[in-house]
Amino acid sequence: MLGPMTYLEELFSLAGRRAVVTGASSGIGAAAAEALGRAGAAVHLVARDPGRLEAARTRLLDHGVAATAASVDLGDPAALDALCTSSEVADCDVLVTCAGVNHRPELHETSEHELQETMAVNLLAPYRLGQAVGPRMVGRGFGRIVNVGSQQTWSAFGRSGVYGVTKAAVGGLTRSQAEAWSASGVTSNALVPGFVVTPMTRATVAEPGREQALAARHMVGRNGVPEDFAAAVVFLASPAAGFVTGHLLAVDGGFSVH
Repeated sequence: MLGPMTYLEELFSLAGRRAVVTGASSGIGAAAAEALGRAGAAVHLVARDPGRLEAARTRLLDHGVAATAASVDLGDPAALDALCTSSEVADCDVLVTCAGVNHRPELHETSEHELQETMAVNLLAPYRLGQAVGPRMVGRGFGRIVNVGSQQTWSAFGRSGVYGVTKAAVGGLTRSQAEAWSASGVTSNALVPGFVVTPMTRATVAEPGREQALAARHMVGRNGVPEDFAAAVVFLASPAAGFVTGHLLAVDGGFSVH
């Protein structure tokens, strides 16, 4: 008879697995990387800012996690191509796409730069990375893709603009990936956060009273924190989630129920 910890490890352990996490230097991405690493995976962190990236890697090393890192601008096509062909991506069992940009001008005022960068980082990078890992995961008979969406994945909210376009598309990407590869042991799911205060969302809460108003909209009465996503990402990456695919999992404190 298995003891309780042995049983939980059998369900959720990621020992021996290799994970790649984009947007891993802060916020939800950093929390996801730490959670996967502390569940046993070796983690490759990808983000743009070298200083924050190295700080995130050091935190993982302090927890005994096998962690490597690469500074990559996912909005640069050449840099994205290099990442997609890297050994870390080729060998990964778990892909978490969390990198994003949050340009939110009025839709009719969106500049060409804002359009191109938002599409490149929020949508094209997860698409290309999925293309790179999916067939290899199929060949090994196991794989987990976890895309990070937004409330805009299923509804317009807070001047969605081009950001909302890309995050809605992340839901479609997740379903397409699930359709393509799930029969071969490769699942694809998306996390849909509520409002989480991170470096990317600081501009949103700069308006006085905005942070408090958003907190009140959550049924739990507070905004999210990155650590709220640790258990969900480990579950979706684990053997326990083999029958969960094409799903958009709300980790939003009830925000979307209204």
